[in-house]
Amino acid sequence: MPETSARIRTAIIGFGISGRVFHAPLISSDPAYSLDIIATANPERATTAARLHPQARIVPAADDVFALAGELDLVILCTPPGLHYVQAAAAIDAGLSVVVDKPFVPTSTQGEELIARAEAAGLTLTVFQNRRWDADFLTLRRLLAEGSVGNVESFESRFEWWRPEGFGNWRDTTPVREAGGILHDLGAHLIDQALQLFGPVAEAYGETNAPAGAGTDGPGADTAAFVSLRHDSGVRTRLWMNGRAALQGPRFFLLGSASGYRKHGLDGQEPSLDAGMLPTEAGYGDEPEGSWGELGIGADVQAVPAERGAYPQFYRLLAAALLHGGSLPVDPAESLAALRIIEKIHGIS
Repeated sequence: MPETSARIRTAIIGFGISGRVFHAPLISSDPAYSLDIIATANPERATTAARLHPQARIVPAADDVFALAGELDLVILCTPPGLHYVQAAAAIDAGLSVVVDKPFVPTSTQGEELIARAEAAGLTLTVFQNRRWDADFLTLRRLLAEGSVGNVESFESRFEWWRPEGFGNWRDTTPVREAGGILHDLGAHLIDQALQLFGPVAEAYGETNAPAGAGTDGPGADTAAFVSLRHDSGVRTRLWMNGRAALQGPRFFLLGSASGYRKHGLDGQEPSLDAGMLPTEAGYGDEPEGSWGELGIGADVQAVPAERGAYPQFYRLLAAALLHGGSLPVDPAESLAALRIIEKIHGIS
């Protein structure tokens, strides 16, 4: 690890949506880090990376990054999830700390091995569960902490889009056993949020929908999924994810003993970053009043001012962990707990 006065020398492997939209802007905007290397084999993406981050060296492959490990402290994996285990293991063997974008790894066994490997090497391993810093999720956590809804009786959460043509990437074509499909992708977020809010799960049930001919090992992964969780706390959560939803339900719908909370629409940080907005700009993470959720009973509801979305907080917390021994932004064991639920629903052992 670097000295506390030095910047964390960072490489990003993969420059699709994950690397370009999420990680590179957050790293390049945080003074605790330097973005030194970007690896991508795609010529068009390499050109874009060089234009957006001229200070970074552009290399074609992950192996090129590991060969330069002596010039780095941290590697961020923004590659398809089927590559995460091999690449994270190689990074740890090269003496580098690792951020793995979700889904963490295809199997919980691989996750256990990586966690043990990083611990044995004295290195940091964490998972990018950025949706913990969505504006609406932060707002909901505040309401629960304040006791505004009373005792929670049921909770519904959705990620839904209308993309009948598919997402145009690994989600559509990667087999489930390699962490493809919408349950692995968006379920990793929704289940993680539910676990953060209501704790461990005593019972899990789920349903998935895939194109005709797409089995667990088939080329077409699931395009819609439903998950029902009964938490040890007694709360029942119901989670939907769908890439072919012509109409979308509420993002959050929570019923409590004192009131209810509902929220429509998705957090705006991803489209803002995709449009080129930097997290250091004024207004980043602010949710317009028209998108605020509502709290109340029946027709007697009031708009709830939204917390500011805070994806940069992940890397602020990580810098504190790397430089000063602070807590990780995401304990990889928590992502492993969500993965075990996904495996149960898919019938994978």
